[in-house]
Amino acid sequence: MDLFDRLPPDERDVAAPARSDDATPLAERLRPATLDEVIGQDEVIGPGRPLRRAIESDRVESMILWGPPGSGKTTLARVIARLTRSSFISFSAVLSGIREIKDVMRQADHQRRASGNRTILFVDEIHRFNRAQQDAFLPHVEQGTIVLIGATTENPSFEVNAALLSRCTVYVLRPLDDGNLTTILGHALRDPRGLASLNVVISEDVLLYLASVSGGDARRALNVLELVARTCPAAADGSRPVDRAAIAHAVQRTPLLYDKSGEEHYNLISALHKSLRNGDVDAAIYWLLRMIESGEDPLYIARRMVRFASEDIGNADPRALSVALAARDAFHFLGPPEGTLALAQAAAYLASAPKSNAVYVACGRIREDLSRGLTDPVPLAIRNAPTTLMKDLGYSEGYKYAHDFVEGTADLECLPERLRGRRYYTPRGVGYEKIIAERIREMEEARRRQRKRPAGPPGGVTRSR
Repeated sequence: MDLFDRLPPDERDVAAPARSDDATPLAERLRPATLDEVIGQDEVIGPGRPLRRAIESDRVESMILWGPPGSGKTTLARVIARLTRSSFISFSAVLSGIREIKDVMRQADHQRRASGNRTILFVDEIHRFNRAQQDAFLPHVEQGTIVLIGATTENPSFEVNAALLSRCTVYVLRPLDDGNLTTILGHALRDPRGLASLNVVISEDVLLYLASVSGGDARRALNVLELVARTCPAAADGSRPVDRAAIAHAVQRTPLLYDKSGEEHYNLISALHKSLRNGDVDAAIYWLLRMIESGEDPLYIARRMVRFASEDIGNADPRALSVALAARDAFHFLGPPEGTLALAQAAAYLASAPKSNAVYVACGRIREDLSRGLTDPVPLAIRNAPTTLMKDLGYSEGYKYAHDFVEGTADLECLPERLRGRRYYTPRGVGYEKIIAERIREMEEARRRQRKRPAGPPGGVTRSR
């Protein structure tokens, strides 16, 4: 039995021209058949680009097509199928497993031995294959038995095996812009394979509106246009007028590209964190709301803001940590949607607060010293001495009680000998840290004065605490 007989019909027929019957979705009926028909992605397949030259000369090498839904990954693979002289096989990682992979490899190897022709294998949603399944491609790609074309919406750096990725060229497909989408929509209205027979009347402004709410996804834009065109009532003259309200009703809600376990999750939380750090209140609230509306756990965002309060604001505004914790508690108490306002309020506060990472830097410096083995014993003077033996060993000897000094500090070395004089925490001259910096200077000066005075604290006695 030929492998194509074991695959679903739409996958066996991947290289065939799109059907024009009304049962076929509009996006499929209008799928480009040549590179010149492809709208957008000029950075990848524009005239003179390496990939275009490789396709036109039938010298395609293994590649990963990475882009959001509706950006043209499958279309590009099908164009390659029509222009290449190699055998072309396609299947989806959603529907196939290791058995299908092995069948494909056996057929490709037989094809190569019998005729010398290569096999181009298109794997849609390759990120859904696990590591073992991806490994099954590796020797065949390396030997040249197959040319692998993988399509993915996820970052290949995270989702594709490093060994396999190193043998593929990654081409990044961008979301289609509004201009690209309006061109595609206009073509759909005029093409006999599309909606020309319905006599749809729609203004350029409404087409632009549809493009703007489609999230760069050509398939979604065409699906909405077809739905509206077929369901809007016809006028007396047989035309079908479509207005903005009809589009808005069909769209309902603009899609938000997001995957809580994928790259977009990290992109958005990074955008929130950096907007807070840069003091951009509007951007911070925008990214916060966008994550929540996309389905992110609001308490995850709250935890990140608590971290931010210590890492990036610190003692420049000690209240920031309390604000972040209060926002977390408020959301936990109220839940959505009311609790979201507390998170937005906290984001506005954190973004506008003075910033200092001095504590964060201090912790980093200390960890560096610890990793270098600077873990000397605690100085005897600041050790506790609850027993006679410990006192006899010198524990607490020379300790000076800070409260016995009018300055509230004593000339006492609290760091191990090799670290004496080391400065870890350097407060910045912003917000409350300006006061902390001044207080540190006052205490350092007081200890210097004490070193110049005769031994013994003024107005008190040396004691152990």
